[in-house]
Amino acid sequence: MTSDCILSNDHLSLSVAAVGAEMQYLRTSQGADLLWHGDATFWTGRAPVLFPIVGRAPDDRIEIGAHRAEMAQHGFARRRRFALEAHTHTECHHVLRADAETRAVYPFDFALHLTHALDGNTLSVTARVENQSEEAMPFGFGFHPAFNWPLPGHSEDPHHVTLASATNPQQRPLRGDGLLAPALTPGPFQDGVLPINEALFKDGALVFPDAAEPLRYGTEDGTALAFAFHNLPDIALWKPVGAPFLCIEPWHGTAALAGAGAQIADRPNSLLLPPREVAEFGYSVTVSD
Repeated sequence: MTSDCILSNDHLSLSVAAVGAEMQYLRTSQGADLLWHGDATFWTGRAPVLFPIVGRAPDDRIEIGAHRAEMAQHGFARRRRFALEAHTHTECHHVLRADAETRAVYPFDFALHLTHALDGNTLSVTARVENQSEEAMPFGFGFHPAFNWPLPGHSEDPHHVTLASATNPQQRPLRGDGLLAPALTPGPFQDGVLPINEALFKDGALVFPDAAEPLRYGTEDGTALAFAFHNLPDIALWKPVGAPFLCIEPWHGTAALAGAGAQIADRPNSLLLPPREVAEFGYSVTVSD
């Protein structure tokens, strides 16, 4: 069995690579690309999975009790090769298991399962984290998909992110060192609507703790992507200045707070998974035109 998989139905097609179990494209039945294609001019990522941390650690070093190790932003899962365990025309299942290399920096036995599935005009991505160790395992988890901006066929139309609740969540500013400021500040949403423009992201990603909810990204009357989230309380938006994509990132956990230290367990919304327990996460994207 090969490690890459391609899924398709009458509405969508999807490719998932073995490295990072990362989506490579998401297309409509008319061939329109919805997912960013990973041009290194702006960002080589497309839809990485973030584990066992989300965001940056102080000086790129993490601590777990007395254990200390270097760990790059967003953890190591996005750079690792996953095994493909199941594949049908509309669903594939990948898994990453702990090995000697991962244990050297993250001293736990774990299994990270990722399932991508198509159902009509909806893509769902689900994750299951298993702690196969005999001690509690601290971690953060997140998704980081990038969608084209503008969406296909709407190069002249304004795009918005619209929250179902029509509320205005607070944000936690991202500092130049990649850590988060401890204090919350007012966010840029107005009555739950955020027009997407270059100026929004001049200081980097917008991080909204405990604010993930159903949302819509797209044009007012044309193509749009409707998102729903499971067990992912935090949401971030990121678009490098000049880049033709927008990342819509649901997380459970964030970057470390400035001045709070390097312990993974102390990061906002980190999880502490008991031995032999499982945590599940997921999101869905429904494409409308």
